[in-house]
Amino acid sequence: MNITTTFSIPYGKQNITQEDIDAVVETLQADFLTQGPKIEEFEQKFADYVGSKYAVAVSNGTAALHLCTLALNVNEKSKVITTPITFAASANCVRYCGGEVVFADIDPKTALIDVEKLEELLKSSPKGTYDGIIPVDFMGLPVNLEKIKKLADEYDLWIIEDACHAPGGYFVDSANQKQNCGNGNYADLAIFSFHPVKHIASGEGGMITTNDKNLYDKLIKLRTHGITKNQDLLQENHGSWYYEMQDLGYNYRIPDILASLGISQLSRADEMMQKRQAIAKRYDEAFQNSEVCFFQYPKDKVFHAYHLYVIQVEQRKELYDYLRENNIFAQVHYIPVHTMPYYQSLGYKKGDFPNAEKYYESCLSLPMYPTLTEEEQNFVIEKVLEFVKNKVE
Repeated sequence: MNITTTFSIPYGKQNITQEDIDAVVETLQADFLTQGPKIEEFEQKFADYVGSKYAVAVSNGTAALHLCTLALNVNEKSKVITTPITFAASANCVRYCGGEVVFADIDPKTALIDVEKLEELLKSSPKGTYDGIIPVDFMGLPVNLEKIKKLADEYDLWIIEDACHAPGGYFVDSANQKQNCGNGNYADLAIFSFHPVKHIASGEGGMITTNDKNLYDKLIKLRTHGITKNQDLLQENHGSWYYEMQDLGYNYRIPDILASLGISQLSRADEMMQKRQAIAKRYDEAFQNSEVCFFQYPKDKVFHAYHLYVIQVEQRKELYDYLRENNIFAQVHYIPVHTMPYYQSLGYKKGDFPNAEKYYESCLSLPMYPTLTEEEQNFVIEKVLEFVKNKVE
């Protein structure tokens, strides 16, 4: 198989169809390029998709996180817990508001925040020490928010679910009820990203979901400079033109052009999920009896959204380089946030969270996107197994 001379296989890739292009062109030819009807349409359809009451579309996933922390009144006195295995924005949003980020180590079996270590952290300090938790549905594997919610209620904490990797994912709770990522039943707020490598690609873009009307109203204002024209919220009313800036907000709006692309992509979300599941199944079967470690989980209790397919191997750097030599551009997710120079300047150091650091030493994200062909995937599998076999021998 001589794919290397023909193909370049990235770890993730958007899938833009003619329907997507037509949707964007239609918006370009309409009256509104921004602040128009496509925003509300996207929000309503996304809320329906995840099962939440409200959704707020914003410019990107980081903006979504920032608005959530603002809406929850994070400030310089706040202490918020998150995982070190995530993109930096999950922690940075707390710092944007002047708050302190506290990390809890991961469970090595899942690479998700370890609920037992989270409980130990909470028990080690008086109640009231911490303000909130930002768990992450890393790789697309849902966090069991029911367990985290019990701790949050006991210690009076809010929850922001970082579900950027997991639209369409779910876990089954103790009542045997399916709980979609972002449905708001166990978290105050949830956030999603529409970056091109994510499930739904709008170029850039993000979404916040919630079941809390008060938080929803805050987010709507904060997204647009803290300004409202809602007559029920105005302190004065000089006429139909009148608006008030009631908070210090931001310009975190998403334009109608991108919302129309998101709507079109959302219409194919289930189809694309089925393709991700099929790709993951082929990887699982290929690596089942090899030296390659892959994350396994009780499939009757959780539905993995597979933004990423992560393996763990010895000599990760050598495998990474070997795959690149064969035009397979695997990636590493993530460098532990606490080891970043910025967070080390705040007092964290290597060795603080051994599970996260051990995971990082061996993790590698293989190509995972709906348009990955079987031929391309077979080539990826062949090269991974070839490398592992040669190293074992």
